[in-house]
Amino acid sequence: MSTRPIPDFERLGNCRHLDTINRKNLDFEREKLCLVCCKHSDVYACLVCGKYFHGKSRSLQSHAFIHSVKSRHYVYVNMKTAKFYCLIDGCQVNHSSLDDIRQALNPRFSRDRVLQLDRNVQWLKALNGSHYLPGMVGLRNMEADFVNVTIQSLMRVTPLRNFFLFPENYVHTKSEVVQRFGELTRKIWHAPNFKGQVSPFEFSKAVRREFGKSDPVEFTSWLLKTLHNGLQNPNRRSNIICDCFKGEVQFAGNTDGRSRKGFLMLGLDLPALPVSMDSNIIPEVPLFDILKDCPRVTKLPRYLILHMRRFTKNSLSSVQEKNPTLVNFPLKNLELKDYIIPSRLCVPSKYELIANIVHDGKPSSYTVFVQQKSEQLWYQIRDLHVVRTPSQTVASSEAYMLIYEWQ
Repeated sequence: MSTRPIPDFERLGNCRHLDTINRKNLDFEREKLCLVCCKHSDVYACLVCGKYFHGKSRSLQSHAFIHSVKSRHYVYVNMKTAKFYCLIDGCQVNHSSLDDIRQALNPRFSRDRVLQLDRNVQWLKALNGSHYLPGMVGLRNMEADFVNVTIQSLMRVTPLRNFFLFPENYVHTKSEVVQRFGELTRKIWHAPNFKGQVSPFEFSKAVRREFGKSDPVEFTSWLLKTLHNGLQNPNRRSNIICDCFKGEVQFAGNTDGRSRKGFLMLGLDLPALPVSMDSNIIPEVPLFDILKDCPRVTKLPRYLILHMRRFTKNSLSSVQEKNPTLVNFPLKNLELKDYIIPSRLCVPSKYELIANIVHDGKPSSYTVFVQQKSEQLWYQIRDLHVVRTPSQTVASSEAYMLIYEWQ
C-alpha cells in the first residue's frame, strides 16, 4: 500500500491551502463515519466541505485522499487525534489559526476560565450571525425532548458542570455515558462555537443503548445513578453526584420502628382532583402543603431536586392520566428548616430555584426554564430556541421537576 510521506517535523504555517478552510461547513457533532464506506475508524474531516472520510493512514487509496484530489479540498483533521494534515503536500500542519477548530473538536478549559463562567455576560456571534452565550445554547432535537431539558437543567449545577469540564476527573471510567456527558458539557460551555448551538448526538446514542423511556423525571433519576456508578472509586466513599444531590430522609420502618434512606430526588404527591371540578378551573396548591406529606428530612442536599407526581396510569385503560394542578413555589428563599429534624437545624436550609422543567400538555413534549447566574435572568429553552422570559412566567408554570440550590 502506497502512502504519502509524512515528515517527522511539523510544518509551522507552511501549508498553502489554509485559506480554503470554510468554518461554516464544519460540524463535529455528527456521527463520525466515512461518507463512502461508513467506517468509524481513522476518520478525517475535510475542512473545506465538512464531509467525513476514512483516512487509511492518509494513503493514496484512501477515501480522504481521493476526495482531496477530485474536489481540490486539501486540508483535513483527524477526528481522533485532532491533528491537521495537508494531503496533497503529504505533511502535518500546525498553525495558530487552527486553534479554534482544535478547540471546537475537543474543548479544553483552564481553571481561571472556569471561575469566570458564571460571571460572563458577553454574548458571542456565531458564523451564521446568531448570538449565543456560552452555557446558554440551544440543543438540537434528537427526537428526545426529555434528554435536552434534563441536560439544560443539570448544566446549572455549578460543581457538577465544573467537574465534567476537566476530562482528567473521569478519564479512567469505563462508562460511555460518563464520557459522553463530559464531552457534551464541555461543548455547551465552550466559546467560541461556530454554530451557536450544540448537538447531543453522541450522548443520546450512548443513552439509547441503556435507557428507552421518554420522561425527564425517570431519565434524570437514571442518569444520576448511571453517572454515580460510572464514577465510583474504591478509594473514595463519595463522588460529585453524592456531593451535589444526595440527601437523607427518615421514615417509619416495618421492623426497627424508624429507619433512614438516602435520596437523589424527592417525589411529591399532588392532591387528587375533585370529581366535580369545572374543566375550566385549574386547582392550585402551595409547595409547602405537599412537602408536609414527605418523609422527614434528616439531611438536605446542596442541590435539591423535587418532582411532582403528575402522571398515574388508569387501571381500566392503562392510559397515563395527568394531574394539571398548579404548584405555587418560590423562586428564592425556599426555607426548609421546618421540614428537617431538629438536630440538623444548624445546616443551611434556604434554597433558590435554578431550573424548572415543564410538561406543556403534548405527549412527550417538554420545555425548561433555567437561570443565567451572571445577570440573574431567566431563559426558556426548547431545543434550539433560547428566549429570555420574565420570572413571573417561571413561577406560574406547570412545574414537573424543580432544581433548587443552597443560597
